[in-house]
Amino acid sequence: MAKKPVTTRSGRFFKLAGMTASVAGQFAGQKARSFFSSENDEGARSESYSRMASRITDTLGEMKGAAMKVGQIASQTQDFLPREFSDALQKLQKEAPPMPFEVIRQQIETALGKPVHELYEYLQEAPYAAASIGQVHRARMHDGTDIIVKVQYPGVDESCDSDLKQLRLALKLGGLLKMPKESVDQLFGEIRERLHEELDYDNEARNLDVFREFHRNDPWVVIPAVVRSHSTRHVMTLELEEGDHVGDITPERYDQDTINLIGHRIFTAMADQLFRFQYIHGDPHAGNFAYRPDGTIVMYDFGCVKKLKPEIVRAYRNAVTAALEQDYKALDQYLIDLGARVESQPAIDEAYYAMWRDILVVPFESEQPYDFGEARLHKDVAAKTSTVFKYLDSFKPPVESIFIDRMIAGHYWMMKRLGVQAAFGNELRAYLAEFAD
Repeated sequence: MAKKPVTTRSGRFFKLAGMTASVAGQFAGQKARSFFSSENDEGARSESYSRMASRITDTLGEMKGAAMKVGQIASQTQDFLPREFSDALQKLQKEAPPMPFEVIRQQIETALGKPVHELYEYLQEAPYAAASIGQVHRARMHDGTDIIVKVQYPGVDESCDSDLKQLRLALKLGGLLKMPKESVDQLFGEIRERLHEELDYDNEARNLDVFREFHRNDPWVVIPAVVRSHSTRHVMTLELEEGDHVGDITPERYDQDTINLIGHRIFTAMADQLFRFQYIHGDPHAGNFAYRPDGTIVMYDFGCVKKLKPEIVRAYRNAVTAALEQDYKALDQYLIDLGARVESQPAIDEAYYAMWRDILVVPFESEQPYDFGEARLHKDVAAKTSTVFKYLDSFKPPVESIFIDRMIAGHYWMMKRLGVQAAFGNELRAYLAEFAD
C-alpha cells in the first residue's frame, strides 16, 4: 500500500525530526564504538556513514520539496559531505515517485480558481515527469494548443525554511558536515535563496522570458513559452516543446556527427551564459534537457538560475586562463579573488596546482577530438580527493561560484552520456581572449 503523501508543515517537521533523531543516535553509537575500539576502524565508520546516508536519502525522497532538492545539490557538490553520503544521494537525481493525481488536481484548482475541465480541454492523469518540488502533466488548451502543466507539491513552499533547518541539523548531528560553520552558513543561505526563487513559479516565468530573449538569435536553442493566463506562483502552464532525453538518443536517429554538433552547441550555450550573459541555468541535470535529430537543444526548468557578479566571472575567467598557461602564482591570486583560497594562509605548492591542472584541462589540451563517452575525469578527480586534506585550511568552497561548478559538472555528465567527441580547446580560448582584462 502506498504511503500517504506528507503535505502539511507539521507533518513534514515530525518526519524530518524523526530522521534527525535516528541519524544522531547512529552517530553517537559510532563514536562510542570508536572510543572503546583499540584501533580506528575505517570500515565501521564507512558502514555507519552509509546507514545514516540511507536513512536520510529515503526520507528526503519521500518528503520531496526543499529537503530533497538540497539532497540533489549535495550529490553534485561533494565538497562538504563524505563520499558514502554523496554516493547514496545519487538516487535522488533519478525521477521522483509521483504525487497522487487527486492531490495535483486540487492544487491546480486552488491555484487557478476553476475546475480542471474549464481550464483545459484535457489533462492527463499520468505525470509527464516528476521531480523534487513539483510534477508535470500533459494537457491541451481549449483552442487546441498542446501544453504541459507544472504543478508544485502542496506544503513544500511554506515548509522550505523549516525543512532546511532540520536537514542541516541532521547533517550536523550526524557528523557529516566537513566545512567550517561560516562556510556552512553561506552555503545554506545561498541554497535557501535559490530555493525560494525556484518555489516561485512567477519568478521562473520571468526567467524563461529572460533566457528566451537572450537566446533569440540561437534557433538551435528551444525554451518553452509561458501561457500567462494559466500560470500562478504554484502552477505554471507552458507550451509543449518535446525532444528526446539523453537515454533515448539512439544511433538509428542520431549519428556521431549530430551528437558532436549537439556537444558543441551545449558548450556554446554554457559559455555564452557564463561569459556574455553572466546569468546561468543552475540545474543542468539530464532531465532538464532534451534533443532533436536536427541538433536542436530543448532547455527546461528555469526555477534555479544564478545571476553572477561581474567580478566573480572575471576572477573565474582569469583563474582558468592562468591554469591553462601553467602560471600557478597568478592562479593562486585569482583563486583568492574568487573567494576559493583563504588569503591569510601561505601560498600553495605549485605542484599541487599542477596535479589538478593536468587532470582537469585534458579535454582542452589537444586539437584532436576528446571522447567524452570514454572520459574518466570524475575517476581521476576522485582518486586525488584525499590530497585536499593537506590544504584543508587553505581552501573553502566559494559559494559565489558553486553554481558555476555545478553547471560545468552537469554539462560534463551530459556530454559523457551523449558520447560527444569534440575538441573544445580553441573555443574555450576564444572566449577567454574575448573577455580578457
